[in-house]
Amino acid sequence: MTTLGSPIRERDGCRPDALPLDELLAGGEPVVLRGLVRDWPLVQAGLVSHEAAVDYLLGFYTGKPVQYSHGGPEVGGRPAYKPGYTELNTQPRRARLDDYLREVLSHRDDPRPPTFYMASALVDGCLPGLRAGNDLAFAAQGVEAPPAVWIGNRTIASCHYDAPNNIACVAVGRRRFTLFPPDQIANLYPGPLEPSPGGQAITLVDFADPDFERFPRFREAQAVARHAELDAGDALFIPSLWWHQVEGLDAFNVLVNYWWGSMPAHIPTPMHALYHALWAIRDRPEREKQAWREIFDYYVFGPANRAGAHLPEAARKVLGPIDDTLARQLRAMLTSKLNR
Repeated sequence: MTTLGSPIRERDGCRPDALPLDELLAGGEPVVLRGLVRDWPLVQAGLVSHEAAVDYLLGFYTGKPVQYSHGGPEVGGRPAYKPGYTELNTQPRRARLDDYLREVLSHRDDPRPPTFYMASALVDGCLPGLRAGNDLAFAAQGVEAPPAVWIGNRTIASCHYDAPNNIACVAVGRRRFTLFPPDQIANLYPGPLEPSPGGQAITLVDFADPDFERFPRFREAQAVARHAELDAGDALFIPSLWWHQVEGLDAFNVLVNYWWGSMPAHIPTPMHALYHALWAIRDRPEREKQAWREIFDYYVFGPANRAGAHLPEAARKVLGPIDDTLARQLRAMLTSKLNR
């Protein structure tokens, strides 16, 4: 991919025990946090050798199988779709973590290695104890953000978005990140909602060799891209809903990331509403769709207190703040209506 756009803003001097979460969220822009986790023992082990990093990780391993994606050399490290976009080009496999790590290392010198991609495995489930010396202090700020670990070779997590905010910590190897603001969705040509390599729609554009005849608007996305290369010990804040592609640049890579939402647990993911809107609204006549757009703007996308402002507080119900009790009532009501 030709480097266009601009470098991601960087910030030095952050510490794992003093995360500037409020500042990052208020800025709403991606930020490279140079050296944030350079003192993690995992990072230091990886700087010694890949074998030292593997030995360090396995010191916490419980013996439970882990799941990963595997593809042949023809995949080129890019889990994506087969032609037709109804099947993925990798297969899910399960193995012991020690066997998986040694298999990845055994192909380090292959000119065209198989694709190995262990994605989003919860640290507490597969490597309990790792957090004791390798963690960010989210809990100190009252934020629940259990870390996940990603381990593979020169793999590419094709450009996609996640609903939560994210801090991605490069623990072993180097990573290249390419980000786009949420308004670039149409210029990134998302694939099917299902299936998808990681649970989220990914771009159909191969950034290394973009087909501008099929995807001409990708040039517009390139112009506003943000990019950065991170070394082991660096981290990146990725705001909610920003599109991001993550490339492992070394023959062995480990990343630890933290997702967290800005809403309390009783507020569900908007993806449920998206699926319902596709079902209930998208195919209606254009006049009806425009009328529903006005209704949604009034009730949903405008100021949160607008629709109920002229009503007595006791009469507002769902037009007022939604607490856990009201959320349970809404869930029961929707479940009842959808099951009719």
